[in-house]
Amino acid sequence: MAVCIAVQRLGDVSGGRALAFALGLGAVLGVVLQRSRFCFYCHARDYFERNDARGLLAIVAALAVGTVGMHVVMTGWLPVPLPGRLPPDAHIGPVSWALVLAGLAFGLGMVISGSCISAHWYRLGEGSPTAPFALVGAAAGFLLGFNTWNALYSATIATAPVVWLPQHLGYAGSAALQMAVLGLLAAWLWRRLPAHDAADAGAPPPRASSFIGALSSLRVGRWPYAWGGVAVGAIAVLVVLRLKPLGVTSAMGSAARAWGDARDWLPVRLEGLDSFGGCATAVAEQLWQLPNAWLVAGIVAGAWAAALASAQFRPQRPTWRQVGRGLGGGVLLGWGAMTGLGCTVGNLLSGTMAGALSGWVFGAAVLLAVWGGLRLRWGA
Repeated sequence: MAVCIAVQRLGDVSGGRALAFALGLGAVLGVVLQRSRFCFYCHARDYFERNDARGLLAIVAALAVGTVGMHVVMTGWLPVPLPGRLPPDAHIGPVSWALVLAGLAFGLGMVISGSCISAHWYRLGEGSPTAPFALVGAAAGFLLGFNTWNALYSATIATAPVVWLPQHLGYAGSAALQMAVLGLLAAWLWRRLPAHDAADAGAPPPRASSFIGALSSLRVGRWPYAWGGVAVGAIAVLVVLRLKPLGVTSAMGSAARAWGDARDWLPVRLEGLDSFGGCATAVAEQLWQLPNAWLVAGIVAGAWAAALASAQFRPQRPTWRQVGRGLGGGVLLGWGAMTGLGCTVGNLLSGTMAGALSGWVFGAAVLLAVWGGLRLRWGA
């Protein structure tokens, strides 16, 4: 109810329709994330530790839906994908060893803190004792990233190639290649499901077999993995119709940059940073004027409402271990997101959906780090 009132009031303000849209769609995304437990780290951990591939299949489903939708949308932005031109605000970044390092740091941050940044946002709405400290740590990681940016930019980022697949294959070729790769990944993951899970992976639970059952499942139990993946992919496409491509760290990066700049904690000049699309390039503005800030607020509010409805809002007093893991892992998350120009949502999801090679590279580095961190038993 509070979100609906806020959306209405924002819509009445000059220039507030985009903010209202961001808040409303963010609330929907928060509900989807909370009810489907869509979490990059949790899905990867389930696969590496329990050989449960349902979560990774949900990520593949999100990428497949988003790839088709984003490629259709981009044809309206840039009908002919000529070399030297990129879609506006698209999360298409340079591919270098700095990007790999960023992905490895982000993946280890997920292992240590127990979630990616997007999951920490929705778990904040559930009363997670770790999420607040992980998000504070992520903001500190952004500050650290701004201070290491110039050195990395001079060493590799400035000369690294920015590879956008439609420039080489056209929109149809890029979409076909990505769907083929995603299809192969899905087939491989599907074969690793136990027989009973493979049979039931795409089917709705018994309670959702009727309309009343479907309504009941909005607050009872957990949504099927496939529902979460398809919904996240569809929301990622809807976002770009009115706002920038989906991301959950742009407002955080902007706020950290403004805060650090006001205290002379940042370099006078961040070389080339604002020339890239992504989540870490927003120039300092009033936080309330950033659509991404309202999107994130909507995620927290939507997750909180969904958690209350499903009796999953369980605030706890944090232990010192949770505080330490949240802050330490959060710093790695923030540094990785800033250096990689996006997190698992902005870089891996939005970037890959747009046909950016950087999204694939970042995602592979994140998975490698999660696998290694779990093998070393660094998990929260």
